[in-house]
Amino acid sequence: MKKSKKATHKNRLVQWAVEYLIKERPVEGYPLTDFASLSYELRQGDVLLVEGRSRVCKIIKSLTQSSWSHAVLYIGHVHDIQDQALRKLIAHHVDLKNNPQLCVESVLGQGTIISPLTKYNNEHMRICRAKTIAPHDVQKVVSHALGAIGKPYNIRHVFDLMRLLMPIGIFPRKWRSVIFKPGKLGAEICSSLIAECFHTVDYPILPVVGHDSSHQIVLSKRNVRLFTPSDFDYSPYFDIIKYPMFNMSQPQAYRNLPWKS
Repeated sequence: MKKSKKATHKNRLVQWAVEYLIKERPVEGYPLTDFASLSYELRQGDVLLVEGRSRVCKIIKSLTQSSWSHAVLYIGHVHDIQDQALRKLIAHHVDLKNNPQLCVESVLGQGTIISPLTKYNNEHMRICRAKTIAPHDVQKVVSHALGAIGKPYNIRHVFDLMRLLMPIGIFPRKWRSVIFKPGKLGAEICSSLIAECFHTVDYPILPVVGHDSSHQIVLSKRNVRLFTPSDFDYSPYFDIIKYPMFNMSQPQAYRNLPWKS
């Protein structure tokens, strides 16, 4: 009975922590991204970086010294998915009435879910696109992401990253991170899920570069638990595509910006 009460208390504490961390501040000012242009540009398999407005987003941005707190995998429209079983899976989780553009993401408090792109209509975002990735490998990346639907969000992972990125001495020795323990993830966070998807097709993000016994360069995959959203921004193997709120595609477009006189 005591154990049951203790477990209940712990669950309530975790739930309170989750609700506190996911609370978002309201949208302020003007959007920094031209959402319509970005939506048109997106291709299946693109990684979307989101600035985010929740408390947990603020923590991640502070820890990683980056503007990006969340990563989303764009999977396209349902007809872009070749596997019929996966199409049925999507239909089970999302209303496809208006043929929405879809993403897979891991969200604190919800786990790994399928979301309509319009969810991020007012957010600051950018596209990270894997260079020269083969179309059949994009399908494998998307398939792996959809296979994670329903997995819980790994809140422990957030605190592990916090311990890992904080200066040495901030946390007691007994609180050392277990982030390096081997084994398959039973839960996901946004960046680890996407990194795992690209690793399934051997596509590099930020690999570890070394040498073999013959002094030839070899690459090793980083532990997916070590990835943060900003790593897709830093990666030399992803193109960065931005759509600011003002269209700068025309020559000397900056001359028409509404500067205050």
